[in-house]
Amino acid sequence: MTTRTATVARNTLETQIEVSINLDGQGQFSAETGVPFLDHMMEQIARHGLFDLAIKANGDLQIDAHHTVEDIGITLGQAFKKALGNKKGVVRYGHSYVPLDEALSRVVLDLSGRPGFEYDVTFNRDKIGEFDVDLFYEFFQGFVNHAGVSLHIDNLKGRNAHHIAETMFKAFGRALRMAVTLDARALGQMPSTKGSL
Repeated sequence: MTTRTATVARNTLETQIEVSINLDGQGQFSAETGVPFLDHMMEQIARHGLFDLAIKANGDLQIDAHHTVEDIGITLGQAFKKALGNKKGVVRYGHSYVPLDEALSRVVLDLSGRPGFEYDVTFNRDKIGEFDVDLFYEFFQGFVNHAGVSLHIDNLKGRNAHHIAETMFKAFGRALRMAVTLDARALGQMPSTKGSL
């Protein structure tokens, strides 16, 4: 079986990011980003997606976390796309509902090759600790644009902002895991009538 791994480095005047991913891993995770709550969310993707994921980031956090969070999303999207390869034999679509106490989120996605993002999530506060909740959108938009994925994230219920965030990221990891799974019945076929994704 071909190893579906990739390492991507992205360097700008604002951030220096390196992401390594193994789509067929065991959920091993390491991160050095300077944004602790984002690290916590990235670990949810790795553990629930069963991806081995390592992230190193050095960003202009003296300004705020915006550039770092967005650029990690971009670089993760690039690494994901590279590791996925030609997509032959993958399930292609993925979905997951994840609860955490009172919170419930749904994530549905398609490895379509076309970036599309729908996000219906409302938080009842602006920050979780020091983390600006607006940056979740920027992270996912960056991922979608560079991975070429159609992604729908809906928070269906929730009061606690931390719980809402965790359900989103856990469901995202599980939906990705479903979509990238190799389907034994597909025998390496492209999961599209177009012949390409």
